[in-house]
Amino acid sequence: MSDANGMTRRSVLTTGVTAGSLALAGCIAGLTGGDGETYTVGYGEYEEEINSSSFPDELQVYCVQTGWMNWGAVMEAFEEKYDVALYDAQGSSGEALDDMRANAQNPTHSAYNGGYSFGLQAMNDDLTTDYKPVNWDIVPDDLKTQNGHVTATRQVTTSVTYRTDIYEKRGLDAPETWEDLKHPDIAKDLAFTPPHTANGQASALSVNRAYGGDLNNLDPVIKYHEDIAEHGADFRRNVEGPMTAGEISTVVEYDYTGLNLKYNNDEFDEDQIDVAILEGPDGEPGAMNVPYGYALLRNAPNPEAAKLFMDYVMTDECQELFFDAYVRPIRASELDQPDEFPDQSSYEAAQFTVDQETLVENQTDIQEELVDRTPLQGAQ
Repeated sequence: MSDANGMTRRSVLTTGVTAGSLALAGCIAGLTGGDGETYTVGYGEYEEEINSSSFPDELQVYCVQTGWMNWGAVMEAFEEKYDVALYDAQGSSGEALDDMRANAQNPTHSAYNGGYSFGLQAMNDDLTTDYKPVNWDIVPDDLKTQNGHVTATRQVTTSVTYRTDIYEKRGLDAPETWEDLKHPDIAKDLAFTPPHTANGQASALSVNRAYGGDLNNLDPVIKYHEDIAEHGADFRRNVEGPMTAGEISTVVEYDYTGLNLKYNNDEFDEDQIDVAILEGPDGEPGAMNVPYGYALLRNAPNPEAAKLFMDYVMTDECQELFFDAYVRPIRASELDQPDEFPDQSSYEAAQFTVDQETLVENQTDIQEELVDRTPLQGAQ
């Protein structure tokens, strides 16, 4: 499973969002004046008035693309409200960073949107500039840079997706802690994604934290891998087919991909799949949050329209559109979480976020150590 899923049933319902339903678009204020509409954007010292007469016909923001995290519905809603189309910027966060670097002297896009850690790398390369959008103060301190360069807008969380029908046949209870996955009848067809991927790294660090480890001590997750390897657990790159076929019954993935498998795979009835957020054996945090966010690019075209778009993403209306694609918005605690998600209390009990700047500095070494030391097959 990858993050590049197609339109979900819920997101299909949101692509018809009307201007009327978006009339309460958060704190962005619009006034008629001059040659166009005037809007107040920004938070605190970044608050300013901008005029739509400077807006382009099409705004380019890296990784704002159809088929991923419900951006298609966001793009349609933004255009309907502000009459600014968004370029369908297909591509990964890594590809966006490469393109930003290649076009540093003459930026082609106005802003970056994607994996938070890639935004930090862009900031470290002096490719971004400071801007604090509306509701910036609500974003947790560890999910934004204090200089206003990178701000998280949504996040996915390490979870366990499992076949409830297979568990029932084997007489297994729903997993609640990472210790439960050591059961031989679970571990025998348990799959993790490889640790050199972002998802696999998050999975490993989730287990590591659940058993008392940190970024400087990976011994707990290696010991865990040793315990489950003897029963048959391994690494898999593609799990949807084996999961559908019953070849594997349990996979460690993001909640986003697990919920899409549960609700958007025609091979399953919804009650055949469930998603759990796990704690450590003694109640330790065991579910790593992986943030996604954005940054305004330095010396980029159309900064005013980009600021308006960044503000819109932080409004209630847009944040709820992420929920529609099973992605938790950064303001999830303020909003009504859909029933399809695991209970909010399980997130509150188990979730954690590592310092993203420290992770960026050390993730190559972390991934190499995990690949070198793990006994699970398929790490390469």
